Amino acid sequence: MPIYEYACSQCHHEFEALVRADSTPVCPQCQSPQLDKLLSVFATTTAATSAPAMPMPAACGSCGHPDGPGACGIH
Repeated sequence: MPIYEYACSQCHHEFEALVRADSTPVCPQCQSPQLDKLLSVFATTTAATSAPAMPMPAACGSCGHPDGPGACGIH
């Protein structure tokens, strides 16, 4: 069952509802079936880093690994 967001055309109440394919949602405040489906958006967060990101090393042999080119495992 998808969750939809609605705004009632009668009382302007905004709400979310689980809606089955065979049901028609109604406003929980005034019981009106005259609803406008709202655009649902979701939020995401990212972790902020306090240190700047380190650049990736270039091709093998440039990282300075003591065992020589190709020893570092960066491909």
